[in-house]
Amino acid sequence: MITEKDVLFEDNHLIAINKRGGDIVQVDNSGDKSLEEMVKEFLAKKYNKPNEAFIGVIHRLDRPVSGMILFAKTSKGLDRMNRLFHDRKVKKKYLAVVREKPQAMKGTLKNWLLRDRKKMITKAYDREVKNGSFAELSYEVIGHLDGFYLLQVNPVTGRTHQIRSQLAYMGCPIVGDNKYGYPRGSLLRTICLHSRSLEFIHPIKDEAMCIKAPLPQDGFWEKFNKLLNEDV
Repeated sequence: MITEKDVLFEDNHLIAINKRGGDIVQVDNSGDKSLEEMVKEFLAKKYNKPNEAFIGVIHRLDRPVSGMILFAKTSKGLDRMNRLFHDRKVKKKYLAVVREKPQAMKGTLKNWLLRDRKKMITKAYDREVKNGSFAELSYEVIGHLDGFYLLQVNPVTGRTHQIRSQLAYMGCPIVGDNKYGYPRGSLLRTICLHSRSLEFIHPIKDEAMCIKAPLPQDGFWEKFNKLLNEDV
């Protein structure tokens, strides 16, 4: 269920939600209610629309990932935001918690990713592979706390499971992500990867936007607030 406290931003064309880890963005074969459906119901009730509200999925987050996700409320907003994402004019920031210390405090990762559809995982390679897709991201270690490292991650490309597979490939699987090599999974079906913010030029108003999602309140993420500054 979506409430006003989950809404990070809303205008006539766009609505940003602070997604909970474990929620699915679109309907899948699990039968669980999707975030798309929940946002549609929220808007229909808020604006008293008996024939449902329009919602367009602009981008996606993996089910176990939390944080900022943007939906379109109009077809015009959807088309123009899709173009911005396609042209890589949206700056994405993520926060990830890992147990292993990266060899370098900051760096750029460039890999070729190949999707294994049977196992539903993405494998990273340091060379070009047949049917693979090039992937690039930059990362920086923000700080160290209680045996964990907090990383800011800025993906350049937007591949399936990109951050998860690339961090795991460099020897730093995300906490809770046993699909990519972390020793144990989370009982909450989440991983410590959070979509922190999106920066872009509003496709209708032509205004600079930066929408930020606070960290989850789950008993673990809260302690990392002390490592964050206003630029993250």
